[in-house]
Amino acid sequence: MADTVQSGVGYVDGLGVCDIGNIVLSERKTLSQDGIIIAILPISHGQMVSKPEILSRGFVYIREAGDLMDELNGVVTKVIKELLADGKTPDWNTIKTKIRDSLGDFVFKKTKRKPIILPIIIEV
Repeated sequence: MADTVQSGVGYVDGLGVCDIGNIVLSERKTLSQDGIIIAILPISHGQMVSKPEILSRGFVYIREAGDLMDELNGVVTKVIKELLADGKTPDWNTIKTKIRDSLGDFVFKKTKRKPIILPIIIEV
């Protein structure tokens, strides 16, 4: 008979075993509980080309939350206009951080939820 070995908890994810970090697990938990909001921003030469597109997965059903989605769009549009008002284009990280913070604050005040917020800037 073989000796026994003490072991801890192991996770199986696809082909790997125990190679999932705590950050990945935390993000998956947030996604499962609060969802994700994606803000797609088309910017050209320091100006917004069109309205931002707001997508939601696991947060709200878009067809039933049209007013909230319009408000989210307004928050993003206001942030972009404020950041681009002086004619200088701030770096992408500054824009993304400001959008993430503004949307996060707005969404929490409205819903008491903290979805992952992913701003995507498309330079056209």
